[in-house]
Amino acid sequence: MDTMLLHHLLDRPRTAAVLPALTAGDVTLTYEQLIAASHRMSHVLHDQGLRRGDRIVVAGACDVQLPALLFAASRLGAIFSVIHEEVRGAVLAHILNDSGPRLFITSDPHGRDLARKQSVPTASLDQLTRKAAFAPESPVTVVPSLPVDPACLIYTSGTTAMPKAVVSTHGQVVFATRAIARRLRYTSSDVVYSPLPLSFDYGLYQLFLAAEAGAHLHLATATETGPGFLKNLNTARATVLPAVPPVAAGLLRLLRRRPQEQPVLRLMTNTGAAMPADVLVGLRQLLPSLRVQLMYGLTECKRVSILEPDEDLLRPDTVGRPLDETEVFTVNESGERLPAGCPGEITVRGPHVMAGYWKRPDLTSERFVRRDGLFPELRTGDYGFVDKDGYLYFDGRRDDVYKQQGFRVSAIEVEAAARRLPGVDTAAVLVPTTERPEALLVTSGTAEPHEVLQLLREHIEAYKVPASCRRMASLPTNANGKIDKKRLTELTREAARA
Repeated sequence: MDTMLLHHLLDRPRTAAVLPALTAGDVTLTYEQLIAASHRMSHVLHDQGLRRGDRIVVAGACDVQLPALLFAASRLGAIFSVIHEEVRGAVLAHILNDSGPRLFITSDPHGRDLARKQSVPTASLDQLTRKAAFAPESPVTVVPSLPVDPACLIYTSGTTAMPKAVVSTHGQVVFATRAIARRLRYTSSDVVYSPLPLSFDYGLYQLFLAAEAGAHLHLATATETGPGFLKNLNTARATVLPAVPPVAAGLLRLLRRRPQEQPVLRLMTNTGAAMPADVLVGLRQLLPSLRVQLMYGLTECKRVSILEPDEDLLRPDTVGRPLDETEVFTVNESGERLPAGCPGEITVRGPHVMAGYWKRPDLTSERFVRRDGLFPELRTGDYGFVDKDGYLYFDGRRDDVYKQQGFRVSAIEVEAAARRLPGVDTAAVLVPTTERPEALLVTSGTAEPHEVLQLLREHIEAYKVPASCRRMASLPTNANGKIDKKRLTELTREAARA
């Protein structure tokens, strides 16, 4: 079967449909059971009035029935959007108003009340699952979708504005999945242990990549990466760990305390935020058979580039080569293409460049620039360069690059240098604003702020060292495990007023 629609990833012929497909908590579904569950759920959603093009918003929880529901929506041609279960208040109200869903799936009473005020029907996943137990396993009769039809809306947050939704079509999602799969090479014998929420596209695509490979996906919660993380990895017999820096750093700390509990991990991947070099060194020392693949991407095109396993040891500053059938280059402020080696705004072309932003034609035309050719150019807002061998180098986001003493400075570079210092666990740079005209470095760890600034001068140019440094017990992270700079800014303001 030529896989063109999202649910075809699940339905592809398999030699062993009775192998485990999905585990969450103490429940495991085989591929045969997951396919049947998605068919039954599609009948339930159809009975709820869901049709092609309708939107479903799901407050995601770690449940084996959630993937069944997402594939069921795909079968109907409905467009799903998974949001974190902790999204509430004004942000939730905005998402419901913006997406206009025919159904909001949540078990949170506050979420149901808010939806009721907007006349949005609600149901819980448990309610739908109970109904699905009595539904047929035969395919539901619907008008078939096309690859150009939207499959999902993925809401991404900015630094100040309300979240905006990236529109991802079936064809774009499937292309991205298969292109990434060719680089990561998951197999049917892999157990992918994912502590990433399905509301995070890095976590969502683990579902698609596992289905493409026939691998066993273990959905975990953030609490399962706490003190019992090593035990959980070993119990699951996990071989692949998609990780963000806090997860990898937590694993390293546990391994140093209990090196005898080594998991059988063969591969760790990372995207979304740069993985600290010292964490990679430590993990490789304690897990000699572990291989690492670093990646770079953004929601608007899912993935841009991927390094080969352990290629970061040979090319420590690069984020890899572009995916197949993908072109990456840089442009200047006028949008003119720059030659290899010239820094500029990273721009991407390819079949995985998404369709644009939901209900945001102004922002879509700004970021997705159409010239001559089949695919639009995605202006990423990130800066870097592509060398003569086609390797991409990432310097930072537009919001991460600032002027200090007349020089351009990358917050990413300063943060990486600070994390290499003794006594610094993690670090974040808050770039200058009209309210705070100088960059502020915030760290956690035992090192005193004045020591951090003094030692930084031995690692980076003096003009790049922030004017001040503040230490906190820990730096706030968002639901995806990244440092939450918006919240960090609020905390530093509160501390300054105290």
